[in-house]
Amino acid sequence: SIISDGSLEINGTITGDVECEGKLTINGNVSGHLKAAEVVVSTPKLDGGIDSKGDVKIGVGTIVIGDVTAKSATISGAVKGEVDVQGPVVVDSTAIVKGNITAKSVQVNNGAIVDGYCKLSYAEVDIDNFFEAE
Repeated sequence: SIISDGSLEINGTITGDVECEGKLTINGNVSGHLKAAEVVVSTPKLDGGIDSKGDVKIGVGTIVIGDVTAKSATISGAVKGEVDVQGPVVVDSTAIVKGNITAKSVQVNNGAIVDGYCKLSYAEVDIDNFFEAE
């Protein structure tokens, strides 16, 4: 495992968890959980989840096996796992998501595939009371 106080760019192969305080960019192969302030993944396969305090970007051709937690996310690759984002999620036209998406807002572009539920639980609308008659 690797722990860093700053930003980190991985171009090689790591088997273990990676945690850093800054931006984490993955171009190499990682089998493990990622945790950072911001995560950019551009690798053929990431076998592990992603936990970001900020934005997560999953590039075209990238397969993530694991849950994704972030403040915002742009998915252009594939994710097999739960996506839990406090803010907006963009599921690009090249994306495949097999799992539920929980977010404040979800944009699914034409051509994207989502196999799961989309739940806008972080939206500022009280759904339970919205339909109640006064």
